[in-house]
Amino acid sequence: MLTTEEMCRKFRALGLKVTPQRRFIFQVLEGNPHHPSAEAVYAEVRAFIPEISLATVYNTLRELVDLGELRELNLGDGKSHYDPDLSNHQHLVCVRCHAVADVTCDIGGLTLTPEQSRGYRLLGTDVTFYGLCPACQQQADWPGQALHLWGVSPAA
Repeated sequence: MLTTEEMCRKFRALGLKVTPQRRFIFQVLEGNPHHPSAEAVYAEVRAFIPEISLATVYNTLRELVDLGELRELNLGDGKSHYDPDLSNHQHLVCVRCHAVADVTCDIGGLTLTPEQSRGYRLLGTDVTFYGLCPACQQQADWPGQALHLWGVSPAA
């Protein structure tokens, strides 16, 4: 994602208003490695701008995604999460606590045959790895059979 000042210039160039609320949303996201949900962004901004609405946060996040300045992620917890890091990377998600880590690995050989692509023109690939983070591995109340979540098959 661009810096806050660059995002402000881009919004203005596109005829979009740059309100104090939007500027603060840009600041919260700039360099944020935590893959926050809209609710987390809202809570952080609201601490400084109490009158902000959740709708403003959602609308701004949607605009940033539409502009290609933010990646929207579905990490299996029922919320959209947002990643301002637009570099080529993948995600490692804990299936218990939903912690997220960025990982980089070579997926260059991952392709579909013409039959598998069903006529689609492929634009990109998104790979997410699921597992248990070190902290959750220490929890005795997490049975192994519960690992088969979201259609995730246990690793061989």
